[in-house]
Amino acid sequence: MLNIVLVEPEIPNNTGNIGRLCVGTESRLHLIHPFGFVINDKNLKRSGLDYWVHLDVTEYQNVAEWMSHIKDKSRVFLMSSHAEKSYLETDFQDGDWLVFGKESKGLSEEVLGLFENHLTIPMSPLIRSFNIANSVAFVIGEAKRQISTKR
Repeated sequence: MLNIVLVEPEIPNNTGNIGRLCVGTESRLHLIHPFGFVINDKNLKRSGLDYWVHLDVTEYQNVAEWMSHIKDKSRVFLMSSHAEKSYLETDFQDGDWLVFGKESKGLSEEVLGLFENHLTIPMSPLIRSFNIANSVAFVIGEAKRQISTKR
């Protein structure tokens, strides 16, 4: 099971869509405060639809609390548009942690400094970044593909 981590998510529709994606891919969702919305916001429920009740989700008050639950930091992958290595060049394993930053700024330098594995999603120079829900879908899809071929 993959672990999807959203650090300080700001937009409820994105979080709802990612929650639905996690249910569909049997992944766990980890949400790190502060949020830019209330977790019971009607927009979150609408985009997560009735799948939210099936979601394996954990909330943490801060990054330090979340990190206390990680057994192997080498299996934590932080997504950043500034990284040099593509997620397509990475060997994913069951149980990996895939970490995404807030929509407006991505992951902070402080969080990026806590882990070695930084990955990017290749994209046209005409855009700055992909929508976070799309980014999560790209990376989960590749990770699940790899994991399924190892069984």
